[in-house]
Parts: sequence; C-alpha cells; structure tokens
Amino acid sequence: MNVPLLDLTRQYTTIAAEIEPKILDLLRSQKLILGKPVEEIEKSCAFYSDCKYAIGVSSGTDAQLMALMALGIGLGDEVIVPTFSFFATAGVVVRVGATPIFVDVDPETYNMDPASLKARITPKTKAIMPVHLFGQSIDLDAILEIANEYGIPVIEDAAQAIGTQYKNGKKVGSMGLMGTFSFYPTKNLGAFGDGGVITTNDEQLAIRLRQMRNHGMEPKYYHSFIGGNFRLDALQAEVLNVKFPYLETWHKARRENAQLYNKLFIESGITTEEFPQSLSGENRIVLPKAVYKESGVTNYHIYNQYTVRIQNRDKVRSYITENGIGTEVYYPLNFHDQECFKYLGENPSSFPIANEAAKTCLSLPIFPELTTTEIEYVVEIVVKAVKN
Repeated sequence: MNVPLLDLTRQYTTIAAEIEPKILDLLRSQKLILGKPVEEIEKSCAFYSDCKYAIGVSSGTDAQLMALMALGIGLGDEVIVPTFSFFATAGVVVRVGATPIFVDVDPETYNMDPASLKARITPKTKAIMPVHLFGQSIDLDAILEIANEYGIPVIEDAAQAIGTQYKNGKKVGSMGLMGTFSFYPTKNLGAFGDGGVITTNDEQLAIRLRQMRNHGMEPKYYHSFIGGNFRLDALQAEVLNVKFPYLETWHKARRENAQLYNKLFIESGITTEEFPQSLSGENRIVLPKAVYKESGVTNYHIYNQYTVRIQNRDKVRSYITENGIGTEVYYPLNFHDQECFKYLGENPSSFPIANEAAKTCLSLPIFPELTTTEIEYVVEIVVKAVKN
C-alpha cells in the first residue's frame, strides 16, 4: 500500500465543482489585483481569528516581514525567535537588518520555551516572534507576561495554526500585537499558490499594513513611506473563499485522524506518557501532546502536522519509506546550526531540547481525506520499524 504524506488532489475533487466556475468568472472579469475576493477572505479571517482586522498579503513569509517593517525594526535591533522552526521565522529578521536571537523549545510542543526567552532579552530586543508549530499553541500566558514586563511587542507566527485555540478559548493570532498566517498549499487552509494574512486589533497598524502591501502608496502615486509589493492575488483569495467554509470540517477530520493514531500507537505498547528530553537507547515513540479541556473550553491542536519523536529516526524513516509511506522531517537542522547563521556564534549546547527534536522528530500523514485503513497501515509499519 502507498500512503502519501499529503494528497491535495483528494481535497480538490470534493470542491472542484465550486471552485472552477469561480476561477473562470474571475478570469473573464480580469479584475485580478485585490478587490472583493480579497476583502471577503480578510473579513472571514478576522472574524475566525477573533481579531478586528486582517490584511491579505502575498505569502506567510511576507506577512512576517511586513510585521517587522511596520514596527520599524532594523539595524542594531534584536528579535527573539525559537531555533526550531521553518527558516522564514529567522530569515525575515535578517532581511530587515536586525539580529535573530535564538531560544530553546519546550519538549512537549516544540514551541518557544518561556524560561529560555526571558534569559535572552536585552535592551536591544524589539520584538518576540514565537511560533505555533505544527498547529498547536505556544504557552501564550507565559510569553505575554514576559513581553509585557519588558514592554516588547509579540508577533505570533501562526503560519501553521489558523484556527488553533488556546486554553482561554481564544484563537491564536489574536493575543499578540500581530499574527501572521500562511496560505501555502500544504497548510490546513491552502491556496493554489502563495498567500498569507496578518491579523491585528490595532486600527492604526492595520491602516499602515494595508498601505505597506502596496508600496506604501496612499493616495495613488503618493508615498509617505517605503513598502513593497505584498498584495494577495484575487485568484488566490477566490480559492480561499471557496475553501474557507470547509476549514472546521477539515480540522475535525485531522483531529479524528490524530486520535486514531494515538489509540493505535498506545495499543501497540511502544508509546510513552512522558515527554523526555532524550530517547537515547529506547525503542519507543513519543506522541504529540493530547487535546485537553479546561473550564469547559476545548483547547486543540489543528494538526497541520502529526509529529512524533523516534529514536534512530533516519533508519526508521528509511524502512517506512520502503513500505510506501510518505514522511517528512520538520526540521533536520536548527537555526543555530545553519551555515548562514554561523556568524552569530551560538553555542549548540545552549539548545538541548531543539537539538534532540531535530534528531528525532518525524511527521506522518495526517491530511483529512486519509482512510482508516491507511492509518492502520501506517501504524503497523511504524511499529515494526521502531521495534526492529
């Protein structure tokens, strides 16, 4: 049996009859830049994320870049980011001329560790950019408490986490000064190309971001500051508008798939209830942190990725691949180990949890259209690989 890591064609077949006429109408209209489709998805994202404003932009990376630009961050400034994340999180900091400051991550969620964060704050720290990795929320209470203590703005990198709910019932992207999201095709809400959105509750910031995405222009051909070409295409917005009503259903399917994985892995006897820093010498699998409830509010992971930790990860992955199952390693090399950041002189021993995560994390298929038979097969092969 072959089980792909992700198969977007399955999703497409369920919405093709809706989406193709919309695209054809747009092509016939030739109204391709911004306009009503973009305004519609902005309104949906703002409401869905419990924010007053949402600004559609060209990509999740550009959303992060714009957030830093809007705060005037540049040469001589520092921005704190987790060392374990997708490259854009750190890359945008350098692009505005600032210095990325890396911190370690939590062993349960792989998100920014609050204790590590506080230790790296300096007078040069101008922003904190935590990441809601794999579709699960960071410890926002702890991060925001530290940020407020020092008067530092928080930019929530929620590229993988649209719809993720925190323990107080609020959506990620609504509690920091800004939230940045990606509509890359592999995300839970994916376009037919690149796209992104920035959320905020600050009216003046929203005005500035709308102006910034169009070269800082307002009115036409008048520029009070330098922005960029960060517009969300109407075509991508139209795709997102068709997909948006299905988002909660797709989230639910991903959670149900994760629950089935968890059940089957627990029954296999190779899982652990704890979240150890190291798996050295142990043939077992560490599952993602479970969904939980607090004060009647469900707090949930949207499972953009179903990421486990496995000792001898690369050997296990090779066996899984040979048996027709798609997997991915997010992420094999931390920022502090990347060649382009060697100039920062970080000591790798300062990031023990991230180092372990980079060696042991493996993401398994989790997309909504997976069948029970496929999940059972994935578990069967993974268990064989781990035991052997």
